[in-house]
Amino acid sequence: MMPSMPESTPSSASNQGAVENVIVVDEHNHVQGALPRAEMRQRKLCHRATYVFVFNSKGELYVQERTLSKDIYPGFYEPATGGVVAEGEEYDEAAVRELEEELGIHGVPLMPHFHFYFHNDDCKVWGRVYTCQYDGELSLQEEEVVSVVMERPEDILANHYHRQYTPDSMVALERLVQKHL
Repeated sequence: MMPSMPESTPSSASNQGAVENVIVVDEHNHVQGALPRAEMRQRKLCHRATYVFVFNSKGELYVQERTLSKDIYPGFYEPATGGVVAEGEEYDEAAVRELEEELGIHGVPLMPHFHFYFHNDDCKVWGRVYTCQYDGELSLQEEEVVSVVMERPEDILANHYHRQYTPDSMVALERLVQKHL
C-alpha cells in the first residue's frame, strides 16, 4: 500500500514555474493518485510514461541526446520521444504532447502498440509504446534535447553499448522490434 498523497493541483505545461503533477500507479498500473514529479522521482514511485518511436521513411529512428539537466538518465541517448503522463492526461494525450514539445512534431498519426512494465534501481514505470513516421524539420526543446542522431533500430539493439541509451526505452525497443516490426 502506497503512503497517502497530498491533494494536488492540476499541472500545466504552459504555466511557468508551476509544479508538474504526474500520475502515480501501482505495479499493476492502477492509479494511486498524483504527486509532483520531483517527489515521484525522489521516492522512486511507479508512474506512467509514453514512448514514441519516430521513424523516417528509411526506417531510421530519431534518437535524442538528453540534456545534463534531466531528472533521470541525464546525458543518455533516448531512442523514443516521450515522457511522464501528467495528472489529468491519458497515455494518448501525453504521447502527442511530448512529441510536439520535444521534437516539434505535430499532426502525425501515432500507432499504439503495447503497454509494458519496467523497473530498476532508478525507476518503476508502466509505459505505452507508439510509433510514427516523420521526415520533416525538427524543433528541439532545448531544456530536454541536446541533439538528434539517426540510427537503425537493429543497429541500436545489436550494439547497445555504442552509446549510453536509456534502459527503459531499450526494453521497449527490443519488444517492439521482436513483436511488431
